[in-house]
Amino acid sequence: MAHPFVANSHILHRAFAAKPERIVGTNGIRLILESGQEILDASAGPSVSCLGHSRPDVAEVVAKQLREVPYVYSGSRFTSTATEELATHLLKDHPGGLTKAIFVNSGSEATDAALKLAFQYWREAGQSQKRFVIARKQSYHGNTIGALCVSGHDSRRALYNDWMSTNVRFVDPCFAYRFKHPGESEDEYVQRLSDQLEARILELGPENVAAFIAETVSGTTLGCAIPSKGYFVAVRALCDKYNILLILDEIMCGMGKTGTMHAWQQEGIRGPDIQTIGKALGGGFIPLSGVLLHQKIFDTLTKGSGALAHGHTFQAHPAACAAALCVQKVIEKEQLIEKVATMGDILGQLLRKEVGPLPLVGDIRGRGLFWSVEFMMHGPSRIPPPREAKFCDRVVNRALELGLNILGNLGVTGEVYVDHVIICPPYIVTEEELCEIVRLLAHAIADVSKEVTAWVTGGSKSEMKTAAPLPAAMTNGHHLNVVNGREN
Repeated sequence: MAHPFVANSHILHRAFAAKPERIVGTNGIRLILESGQEILDASAGPSVSCLGHSRPDVAEVVAKQLREVPYVYSGSRFTSTATEELATHLLKDHPGGLTKAIFVNSGSEATDAALKLAFQYWREAGQSQKRFVIARKQSYHGNTIGALCVSGHDSRRALYNDWMSTNVRFVDPCFAYRFKHPGESEDEYVQRLSDQLEARILELGPENVAAFIAETVSGTTLGCAIPSKGYFVAVRALCDKYNILLILDEIMCGMGKTGTMHAWQQEGIRGPDIQTIGKALGGGFIPLSGVLLHQKIFDTLTKGSGALAHGHTFQAHPAACAAALCVQKVIEKEQLIEKVATMGDILGQLLRKEVGPLPLVGDIRGRGLFWSVEFMMHGPSRIPPPREAKFCDRVVNRALELGLNILGNLGVTGEVYVDHVIICPPYIVTEEELCEIVRLLAHAIADVSKEVTAWVTGGSKSEMKTAAPLPAAMTNGHHLNVVNGREN
């Protein structure tokens, strides 16, 4: 049943059951609600507002752009200074051989553009039979139909199964905490994943495979799952061996989020052939995402049709590009990526010290200012809370009551249920603010843990606030002594 506010609003809100809190102002990394309460934004939206909120410098740049050149149609014979300068700023050093950019609106659009670019590349290279894409289970690359086709997100795909492409195949994600076998070394785990990917390529026929797509560091589906050492080295080698394009999705984890401009720069590889970027690219001031492509792709299109077979009405919007250029110049001038690395170390230490010992905390992982906490009823046995408990949703709601905004998971994403919250504050966060973030997070987790534990141990229903009853499946057949879910 819809909340009366949602029922009467002319906006079709994404959730119907509760009244959304109205934001009336911002201050640094804080959101000011209509009630006057200030909320510490420890998620930057969904990892977007890298400079915090209400930046007068960005607002002035956008206003100037709107006064001078508010719109240019990318399909015409025109361009704008803002668009050209943003691309130059991002690619002037040709990172990993990436030399060209396409600017679109959402991350989902960037995924669609990347896929279309890959298929156009092979067609113009005379290999139009390369029609298969290999993706990873429990991945997320966007919510348009095209992006969902390569996303291994079970619940988001389910409603649209009839629309899902038949030329996408999936392999396991690189998620050692949940998928590495007992007694298996990291090298053995990486080799197993590499062998699986190679087997899938050979099954389809290398001559038929266009691309492999993966998030460099997983986002909301697996909760900041860091790739095992050597994983992307192996993936890059297989793509080179079998002449397959490597598409890396850094819409959420890139643009400085992990302590380097591009997350792949920490993986010991030359880079991807195509890369998607977004979120922190423009800091959320105006919607903007992008696709970066290797020089070899441009050269092939130049020798072929001489044009990009893709476009949108608002592609490369001058005001959005002007805002993003200002954001990127601030990041460079204030050395914020270096700060992300430093503050990220502090955040990791605080999380492990203050949150790690809590009873139902199973794992803490992350890089830079991109961290997650995964919950477990019993860590050593990898028994997560049941889906019906909506543990992370409760933590998110309790944190908001305490004045903290964080991200929860994206529901049921696949084989393993990953119950987690993500902490990814703006790059301008201070150490004092990090301490406050972690203190409030620990408080929220502790409160929710007591409620859930009371149910497991036969406590009163009144101890489980606004909760659906927890099923017997919570224990998955195990008799639990819920003292500390963290693995020893």
